[in-house]
Amino acid sequence: MVIATNTRVESLSKSGIHQIPKEYIRPQDELSTITNILHEINNDDKGPQLPTIDLNDINSGDPKTMENCSNELRKAATEWGVMHLVNHGISDDLIARVKAAGESFFSQPVEEKEKHCNDIASGKIQGYGSKLANNASGQLEWEDYFFHTVFPEDKRDLTVWPSTPNDYIPATIEYAKQIRALTTKILSVLSLGLGLEAGRLEEEVGGVDELLLQLKINYYPKCPQPELALGVEAHTDVSALTFILHNMVPGLQLFYGGQWVTAKCVPDSIILHIGDTIEILSNGKYKSILHRALVNKEKVRVSWAVFCEPPKDKIILKPLPETVSESEPPLFPPRTFQQHMEHKLFKKNSDVIDPK
Repeated sequence: MVIATNTRVESLSKSGIHQIPKEYIRPQDELSTITNILHEINNDDKGPQLPTIDLNDINSGDPKTMENCSNELRKAATEWGVMHLVNHGISDDLIARVKAAGESFFSQPVEEKEKHCNDIASGKIQGYGSKLANNASGQLEWEDYFFHTVFPEDKRDLTVWPSTPNDYIPATIEYAKQIRALTTKILSVLSLGLGLEAGRLEEEVGGVDELLLQLKINYYPKCPQPELALGVEAHTDVSALTFILHNMVPGLQLFYGGQWVTAKCVPDSIILHIGDTIEILSNGKYKSILHRALVNKEKVRVSWAVFCEPPKDKIILKPLPETVSESEPPLFPPRTFQQHMEHKLFKKNSDVIDPK
């Protein structure tokens, strides 16, 4: 089957095909690691599980309780680089509105969504899209998405945001504002864990004015051959931090301890990833974990990822002087954020387990 250049994965999924086009089939070495995500998540295995951090304790007012919570968060950032956050301070009602708005947008006919399509070739990266350009190994990913900047306010282009449903814009604006406040809180804890002043990491990634929050709603349609495809291929996030909501359908896997570990769905949680930017600034003390998304044939999966990114060219990313010593030399060369993204983009797929 030949895929038209404008084919959406949702359209393929709903077309009644029983075999996916060859462009979506992963290389043989990857296929041996792809499991039935729904079957696996229902098996109560006793393998490693990513940590859950209760942020309620960080506001307790009791110094010992606050310090214990901070230590747990830093331990998770050091050992895993990913964690579930519960009692994060963002209301259930707001999160429900954000999810309802995103799901309502994607429930529209593809023709309606196409009115918001992006055009990567012309530099219009915001909007509705699919990964249509082949990667280095020639595979495509089984997902459609909607991508746009949500914070700071002066960097938003509301003309590319969906006007349907009505609550999409107000709910997303409020959510972005609250995620931005949560970002400050997390970066403060991570800074103190490196022996730095509380505001140092935030300052190093652009501060109040320059740190950019980008929202990507990932839509993973049902896949007739999920054992052959990936929703998102193995990667580490280039961001400083990434915050993820999902519709409680499993799919996220982390490469931990030499194996792929499936993240269980924790109700009312936000998943936090440490990105490459913080790994570089901390000289590898905080980890940016390799992860991917699996798909299934029974349920549509939707996730909402907010990437917190430094400005592309204004800051040189390199290990902070306080994280470097004679016994711990710098692990990363100086690069701008743009240069780091380009470096990763052109890396060969054989390097995927060593994503630096």
